[in-house]
Amino acid sequence: MRLLIKGGRVIDPANNLDIIADILAQDSKISRIAKNIRAEADKVIDAKGMIVMPGIIDMHVHLREPGREDKETVATATKAALKGGITTVLAMPNTYPAIDSPENIESLKRIIKKSACANVLIAAAITKGRLGKELTDIQACKQHGASAITDDGASVDSGVLFAGALKKAKAGKLLVICHSEDKKISNNGVVNQGLISTRLGLRGIPRASEYKRVQRDIDLAKKTGARVHIAHLSCKESVDIIAAAKKKGIQVTAETAPHYFALTEDALLDYDTNMKMNPPLRSQQDLEAIKQGLKNGIIDVIASDHAPHTENEKDIEFDRAEFGVIGLETELAAGITELIDAGLLSWLELAGKMCLNPARILEINKGTLSAGADADITVISPDKGWQVEKSGFVSKSRNSPFLGRKLKGVVEYTIYEGRIAYKA
Repeated sequence: MRLLIKGGRVIDPANNLDIIADILAQDSKISRIAKNIRAEADKVIDAKGMIVMPGIIDMHVHLREPGREDKETVATATKAALKGGITTVLAMPNTYPAIDSPENIESLKRIIKKSACANVLIAAAITKGRLGKELTDIQACKQHGASAITDDGASVDSGVLFAGALKKAKAGKLLVICHSEDKKISNNGVVNQGLISTRLGLRGIPRASEYKRVQRDIDLAKKTGARVHIAHLSCKESVDIIAAAKKKGIQVTAETAPHYFALTEDALLDYDTNMKMNPPLRSQQDLEAIKQGLKNGIIDVIASDHAPHTENEKDIEFDRAEFGVIGLETELAAGITELIDAGLLSWLELAGKMCLNPARILEINKGTLSAGADADITVISPDKGWQVEKSGFVSKSRNSPFLGRKLKGVVEYTIYEGRIAYKA
């Protein structure tokens, strides 16, 4: 199979490329990038006026399968990913049962082989059942294909246990992803602690529940020499702590999600449960800190934290509604709208956060358009506007914080392994 993409604006941060050029893909790999490629092809895409960049890698996705197929499945999530320009997702282990053993990894791999239409990597749990009591067999999980370990949705409260996990992960050269939250401090809160929580009469979650655990996780990473990735940053203090750690040469990377640079706690004023997520939407000051962290390179990655829920789990009283929002189909457009259009990031920088950096952190041969790399490519109409509506989602769930909002940037084609996997 030969695919030729003609005349697009090619964005490739790995090679610092921002040029008008053609791309030739052959047999699932990038063959070459050049101006005016003259080659026979099975399919030609006219990309004039469009952005052509590597397929997006979303390293924080909840697929819900096995166990909660009413919310999402591997099939529906990967279709939603392709619509959003995403060709690789990292599946979080908070399924039923949890992905906490070689047997459960193999079971999920069978589901992926049968039903995935994009690349799915697997994160295994740090502790059995994600209960924070007993470590999983980390080395065995790595041997059976785990790309990372995390108890996402929960932090490992025991510092001794977490340090043990970090030591094993270092020995096995495995990435540790930290859900940094001290639940004693968050104390069953449901929104950010502040004037808005007081006004709404809802229990607040202090920022300290995040940043104090971020500090602990980084201190243990320094002590053990392990590599850690801090998930879903939401507040200024966390950004400051990570900036200081990077200056000291500690092996830490970090991600945020679009809702933390696009929305503040003000969005909660009408008790919309689609604005309920963990960590919660924070203040304007926190949002600005997240944006600056993206701009200055402290925050390495933008990921969706795609967390689908059914209508009856969201359309209830705020206190009882589930935490979490979907994001696979909106994260790129949110990035274009809030970061590129605002002049905060360039296209090269956005592609770095969504393609190259996740690939480097996960150590996979993706996230670039270099010759020989996997032919995972996203073709975007950057100036096309659209409105986020429930009826437009491919995901099984509809709990988006961007419902009713106008965003910019439409994915026209998503190419996976050298073939067109999605066309608008």
